[in-house]
Order: sequence, then structure tokens, then C-alpha cells
Amino acid sequence: MPDDDEDNKMADAPTEAQRRQAYYERIAADDFTPLWEVLSAIITKEPKSDCVAHLWPYEKARAYLMEAGELITAREAERRVLILENPGLRGQSRITTSLYAGLQLVRPGEVAPAHRHSQSALRFIVEGSGGHTAVDGERTPMAVGDFVITPPWTFHDHGNHSDEPMIWLDGLDIPMVSFFDASFAEGHPDEEQAVIRETGDSQARYGANMLPIDFDSRSVVSPVFNYPYARTREALESMRRQDEWDSCHGLKMRYINPNTGGFAMPTMATFMQLLPSGFSTAPYRSTDAMVFSVVEGSGTSTVDGVDMAWGPKDIFVVPSWKWITHHAGEDAVLFSFSDRAAQHKLGLWREQRGKS
Repeated sequence: MPDDDEDNKMADAPTEAQRRQAYYERIAADDFTPLWEVLSAIITKEPKSDCVAHLWPYEKARAYLMEAGELITAREAERRVLILENPGLRGQSRITTSLYAGLQLVRPGEVAPAHRHSQSALRFIVEGSGGHTAVDGERTPMAVGDFVITPPWTFHDHGNHSDEPMIWLDGLDIPMVSFFDASFAEGHPDEEQAVIRETGDSQARYGANMLPIDFDSRSVVSPVFNYPYARTREALESMRRQDEWDSCHGLKMRYINPNTGGFAMPTMATFMQLLPSGFSTAPYRSTDAMVFSVVEGSGTSTVDGVDMAWGPKDIFVVPSWKWITHHAGEDAVLFSFSDRAAQHKLGLWREQRGKS
């Protein structure tokens, strides 16, 4: 007959689950975690993010910006910007997992004071002309559709000498820089930095398929800091006449660093694409979440079955590895940016093309 004491001991013995839990609690006290408990969550079979597809109608955004202009000056705010915060990432000042975006307003006669920071920044001009930005001693005028670069750790200020408001889309790699704990910022002693170069100097030096003989070829940022829309649009129209359309993109071009042929910025890739009237793209997805700003035209983009109807100046975001198609109701031009430049360098980027 079994011993009653033995039976009681077996009944009182901890189960395997209890022994594991006790082990986990014991090692947690010394700051260890068992990989097997979290492996599927940290190395996922496909990209997984709280970032969601979303569209910001420009009409509503502009009204909020104009109201902000009555409440706080550009000098007080340093940068009067409304952050485009992804609904799935609220409270994090992010439009995608790795990128920040916002709409900035500079009213007539205002100056956004000079400062610099370790984050790279792009400006895509949405409304107005006659404003300017200055980077390391050179000013450039800004007009709708222009793509302007602010390299990391360069002093920059913005001004508006026109009689109309200037509004542009800011794109920065703030979350990426924060991830590496590499954020630095510094104000300039003067509200506006001294202008030491003629307007158009960088275009003359670097934008004509030539480089100064002593140019430092190690630069990771394009030395051209304004890519005017007039030239971009002319190039798209010239290429349209070839009637060669990519099934997933229509006609899509990337901005480059003329020194290297690589992306214009070290962490962010920038693009401009033309979708002719009535054109519908084949499904496409890639690992870089994309931020789009509509320059011209109207249409609809469908992300994983959800339609987003857009028109001029609207902004929308497409998360990583989500299927997207575009349909142009009329000739449409879209600017976009993503972290593809960083993903390329790290060997992470991939894409998948669907059938039309």
C-alpha cells in the first residue's frame, strides 16, 4: 500500500508551471529575463507596429495653424509647428515608428530663430512663396513643391518677407536619433544667422552635375539644400512623354546626393511621383512606412482595404509592410519620404510587388 506521507508530499510538490514562475521571479530580481518567453514578440515573422494608416486633411490643419498663429508668436514658440501624430502612436510625437512630421507656420514679417540640432530635417513647402530658410550662412527662397534640406548640426533659421503665410511640412528623424541617445541641440546667439553666401550658391556649386575640385567627398548629406519644384516638375513632364509607367508607382523618382548618387539625406529617403489621370497602381508594400504630401491633383489610396481620398496639400501615412494601391482621379503629383535611406544602409529594406 502507498505511504500516506508520500502521497501528501507529492500533492504538496510544486507543479512545473509553479517552479518556472518562481524561477522567473527570482532571476527578475537580478535583472534577467528568459528569452524563450519573449522571443516571438521581439523577433516577429513580419513587421509589427502600432503605426496605422491615416490622412490629415489640409483644410482642417490649416485652420488649426492659423489659430495657433493668433495664440503664440514664432519667437515664443521657437518653432510654431503642429505635430502630425499617428493615431496609433499618440503621445510619442511620431508619424511613423521612426519618423516625426509636423506642419510649420511662419507668418508675414516673422522669423523662426536660428538653432541647430543633431537631427536631420527636411522641409517640403505646402503653401506660400517669398519665405526663406537659411542654412550655414546661405539663404534660399522657398516656393510650393520645393524640397529643402537641413543637414544635422547646421544652424538654420526661417523668415517670411512676403505678405502671405508660409506653411511647410517638416520631416525629421527625431525618433531614430532618440533611439540612439544621440540628441543634441543649441541656440544661435543671433535671431538670424549672418548671410555669407549668395543666394543660389549651392545650386551653382553642386547642382549642375559638377563639383568644386576640392569638395570633401565624404559628405553623407547632399550639398544641394534646395531642390526646386519647377525643375522637378519639368523632369516628370519630360519623362511622361516616354510613356513608360511602373505598374506600382506610375512615374516615381528619388532625390539624390549628387556627390554619391545615394539618397539626399543619410537617414530619410525622399521621392516625387506622377500618377496620370485614371491611372491605378498594382498593390505594393515595403518595410519603410511612407509619409505622402499631395502637391497636385486628387485620388484615392487604399491601404489594406481602407480607402483614403486625398486632394491638394493633404498628408497621409502608410505603415510598414501594408499593401497600398493608388488611383488618380486626375493628374496627381505626390511627394513622399520615409526611413528607406537608413534601412538600405543597415541591410533591412525589402519590398513586395503585387499583380495588377
